[in-house]
Amino acid sequence: MHDPGRTPEQLAENLLGRLFDELEAEEQNVLRRIASGTLIDLDADEVASRHASYGDRLADKVAAIGGSWSFIIAFAMVLFAWMLINSRILEQFGVHPFDAYPYIFLNLMLSMLAAIQAPVIMMSQNRQSAKDRIAARHDYEVNLRTQIEIIRLQRRFDRLLAHLHASDALTKTE
Repeated sequence: MHDPGRTPEQLAENLLGRLFDELEAEEQNVLRRIASGTLIDLDADEVASRHASYGDRLADKVAAIGGSWSFIIAFAMVLFAWMLINSRILEQFGVHPFDAYPYIFLNLMLSMLAAIQAPVIMMSQNRQSAKDRIAARHDYEVNLRTQIEIIRLQRRFDRLLAHLHASDALTKTE
């Protein structure tokens, strides 16, 4: 959709009927890209992954694991095993509980896990929100480019029809 010899300012006036300076920043970027013939930026995942730090990637992995059924099932099995090992039932087999009921050490571990896991999951959600904003901006740009291209095609079609009508008028007068 490259428009050789046309500046973004000319495109704004010809296609949108507005001055370039009156347009929003995203609209100006679209017109600049159309005038130069460049494509849209990378998609949201690519942009986010380019700017992701090690901590960001770790937060995403923790959120992916912590929010899965396999984690919930495995964690439930660990809790059940903990309670079984620390119950009086196993004392008859010579296993002495190191955290007998009411499982105070287990409660401490669960509280610490929740205190660490919650902010990490929130970091991952914030990154996902940023990806969603980038994706929405890209979608808007694609839609705007499509609308501009439709306007351009409509104008070309109108010029072609006018040319055909003019040539028809010439052939009838001859």
